[in-house]
Amino acid sequence: MALRQTLYRFSGTLRGLFFVVIIAVILGISMYTQHIVNQLRKESKQIVEFYATTIKRIASDQLDPAALGWLFENITQRTNFPLILTDAEKNPTTWKGIHIADSDGSPEALKKVRNIMTKMGMENEPVVITYNGTVLNYLYYGDSKMILQLLALPYISLSAIGLLVLIAFFGFSSIKKSEQRFIWVGMAKETAHQLGTPISSLMGWQELLKTGYNNPDNVALVAKEMESDITRLEKVAARFSQIGSQPQLKEQEINLILADIVKYFHRRLPQAGKEIKLVENYAELPPVALNRDLFEWAVENLVKNAIDAVRGKKGIIEICSGAVPDNGKIFIDIRDNGTGITPRGRRDIFKAGYSTKQRGWGLGLNLAQRIVEEYHKGKLFIKETHVGKGTTMRILLPK
Repeated sequence: MALRQTLYRFSGTLRGLFFVVIIAVILGISMYTQHIVNQLRKESKQIVEFYATTIKRIASDQLDPAALGWLFENITQRTNFPLILTDAEKNPTTWKGIHIADSDGSPEALKKVRNIMTKMGMENEPVVITYNGTVLNYLYYGDSKMILQLLALPYISLSAIGLLVLIAFFGFSSIKKSEQRFIWVGMAKETAHQLGTPISSLMGWQELLKTGYNNPDNVALVAKEMESDITRLEKVAARFSQIGSQPQLKEQEINLILADIVKYFHRRLPQAGKEIKLVENYAELPPVALNRDLFEWAVENLVKNAIDAVRGKKGIIEICSGAVPDNGKIFIDIRDNGTGITPRGRRDIFKAGYSTKQRGWGLGLNLAQRIVEEYHKGKLFIKETHVGKGTTMRILLPK
């Protein structure tokens, strides 16, 4: 479960980081490859220009085509890129590295060489060999096998990365499905938890009645308590029925809602085995548009977290309400003197799946935030927290 929770919490970050890394890798490969290609092309051009300069220095009126061929063959024999030497009219005379035998002077071979010359001329400007202002030859050169391989490298890399992206897509889809299963299981657990207390209470009252606890006064008391438990069950059903739909908001006295929540916890605190004091501090406020069922659920989750944060036997939880002077919004603060929240916890506390409890599913605060922010257009955040001293959670609501 821990691994699944971790994947769930960080799946969004992992997706973003994954695609940033992919873009960085593509850009890095492309830039580095282009840098190497430019260097190799520069070296190829230097070799060709060296050949041309050599020709200029030794050229004379008696220089014959055979001598040029000898120079071409011996000076450039160590090059690894294709070369084509032409006469002044750009008729190919000698060539190297183009997969056509240099001894083949047939019309078909010359036609192929000219086609290659045209392509080379589009890639690199041919070097002109002159002597005393007279054009002797043109030297065409192309990219070496290494350059061609390097030029293909980004496309190969893109294909490999594309395959990686495809694998990652299916991987993240699997994580997404796992997230959905996780949420459904978590909601099922939350439903069982919400229903468990009133159902257990009803079963207890039922057993009590079976044992002869049936005089009129006792029956009236049991009936009242059972009615309270049934009302609680109806409230739980109403809460879950509104998740995923647009809730109806009505003008509500928010302080009355908070007081009812405190009363509910007053009845439950003895069962928690902790000496916790609930302090109420409400300011006079105008009615606020709320969905009572959902809003109570959100505040109950905050109070429940505050109770859990009090690790010792004694604790103080204060529920305050008031108006923010600067913007006129209404605030509700739930303050505890519990363990506080670590810096890392502050980043993750509202993410579904994050929990510091051994058996927690980490949906309470995520659900509370959704209720406040999506359904009531408010804001739920950590107002203040200190490790070992306590935390204040704040809800802001528009008037």
